[in-house]
Amino acid sequence: MTDAAAKEIHSFQTEVGQLLDIVAGSLYSNQEIFLRELISNASDACDKLRYEALTNPKLTADNPDFKIEIAIDKKAKSLSISDNGIGMNRDDLLATLGTIARSGTTSFLEGLKSAQSKTDDASASLGLIGQFGVGFYSAFMVADSVDVLTRKAGEDVAWLWSSDGKGEFSVEPAERGSRGTTVTLHLKKEAKEYLEDARIQHIVKTYSDHIGFPVTLGEDTLNAASALWTRAPKDISEEQHTEFYHHIAHAFDQPWMTLHNKVEGLVSYTNLLYIPSSPPFDLYEPERKSHVKLYVNRVFITEDAKGLMPAYLRFLRGVVDSEDLSLNVSREMLQTDPKLAKIRTGLSRKVISSLEKKATKDAQDFASFWENFGAVFKEGLVEDGPLREKILEVCRFSSTHGDALISLADYVERMKKGQEAIYYIAGDDAEKIIKSPHLEGFRAKGIEVLLLADPVDEFWLQHVTEFEAKPFKSITRGAADLDSITDEEKSDDKKDEPDLQALDGLIAAIKLELGDIVKDVRPSKRLTDSPVCLIADDGDMDVNLERILQRHGQLKTAMPRILELNPSHGIIVKLAERANRDGATGDELLKDSAYLLLDQARILDGEAPADLSEFGRRLNSVLNSAL
Repeated sequence: MTDAAAKEIHSFQTEVGQLLDIVAGSLYSNQEIFLRELISNASDACDKLRYEALTNPKLTADNPDFKIEIAIDKKAKSLSISDNGIGMNRDDLLATLGTIARSGTTSFLEGLKSAQSKTDDASASLGLIGQFGVGFYSAFMVADSVDVLTRKAGEDVAWLWSSDGKGEFSVEPAERGSRGTTVTLHLKKEAKEYLEDARIQHIVKTYSDHIGFPVTLGEDTLNAASALWTRAPKDISEEQHTEFYHHIAHAFDQPWMTLHNKVEGLVSYTNLLYIPSSPPFDLYEPERKSHVKLYVNRVFITEDAKGLMPAYLRFLRGVVDSEDLSLNVSREMLQTDPKLAKIRTGLSRKVISSLEKKATKDAQDFASFWENFGAVFKEGLVEDGPLREKILEVCRFSSTHGDALISLADYVERMKKGQEAIYYIAGDDAEKIIKSPHLEGFRAKGIEVLLLADPVDEFWLQHVTEFEAKPFKSITRGAADLDSITDEEKSDDKKDEPDLQALDGLIAAIKLELGDIVKDVRPSKRLTDSPVCLIADDGDMDVNLERILQRHGQLKTAMPRILELNPSHGIIVKLAERANRDGATGDELLKDSAYLLLDQARILDGEAPADLSEFGRRLNSVLNSAL
């Protein structure tokens, strides 16, 4: 018997309380997945103990055969899932049950509520729960209360965790004859179907057949109990792949791609990897952890081996099992193991080549992958020098050519006669950069421009300077030398060249007024519709990169930029005529116009005027004069 005085009462973490309200208050059409989640947790507990026993065999000496047992008690209306895995002590219970020990919790709950508000499909909410790895709480979909009786391997004291999911849980000392965990669900009236043997057998066969430990109900073993990745690919169905992916990734979406390979050679290994069809919640976490589990001879070692997968492939889920790594290898030794480095290179090459084949064969389907993971994948252009060229061949881009994503090979094939560079414009908002005035002259000539809207773009461009001997060139930096490029479709459509000399007086007046605020003022060849734009000079940092570094506190002062004037624009023509009159140097309207042109260029770049009050005053003054 336990001592009632030793019982501790705790409140759920706020986020868990919100999660349980959502779970318990919903009637999911596929609520049966609670059993899959609990069996998956039991399997993980067995995996963890098997690893610990490599260096401490005493932990499993009395019971070396791992198993998961399901028990039905119709009289008590309860369902139990037991394992003889690593178990938990009091601290483990407090850290694991009652809290969500992961960052991004707030974002998770916001996404969960958003999914509920946008659709009546319960699977959307459930998918988010699974994605976040909190499957244990799905037990409250079918249970009025849940008990967790557990004893940690190597310890003598057992503990009982209990809750009805309504705000509090208790923890108290208990008795359990051996290591492991038993989760007992006291079922709701409407969940009585889970007291039937046939129902349980069907669920386990459907969702948990891939579990590598025997799952039993009485005398019957319900699953194949063999590691899925050890089977021949032809013997694994699409449904089995899906359920194994759900288990290994704690996810509810469908795998977008499956990679199952056995490699033999100097280093032998088997990989069963999945690319999700939806981005995981932690995709942009600063740690950039891999979630591919490492096994050695089917013994689980770790799920975050730092040397196993590069960070730019962190969206992958699955397992890698090698015969050539030592079973006694420590997690620290893995980081410097040359065999692991060979596996990493082999896996990276395989993933990249598979993505390239997919991009070539089914561009539309590949576009969904790119939308989810393209920004992460491009990190490899910075981090993986040896595979940089292969990665670049896989990369796809938006461009002014149309809505479809293109490869760099597509771009080069369409380059105009006389065009020597691959032109791009970078920014932090795709909708804004497509409207940028910097594109006007390029559109007029039919010259394609890449539209780069991911923060990583500015950084990989520091490492990749050309493709097929064609240099990358930002259209917001340096002069736009478009005269040498011929647009065959518009070669006969020649416009009168503007009189650039007529701008001399205006340029001199603006330079005098703005002084060091701008680096230079000059006529533009890139503008056709807008009166002005700002660009960085050749050799200076690109405008967007400068903006990113300032936002992250890595750059305090921005470089002065060049103000370009459209010599054909009505406003510029009128101002030039005014500047060329006698006495223009004292013209207050011309002075105000110089600042207004600069502020307009800043606004078109997505920036605010330097002085809003002065901007308003000058605008009023010019409007008053015009009216």
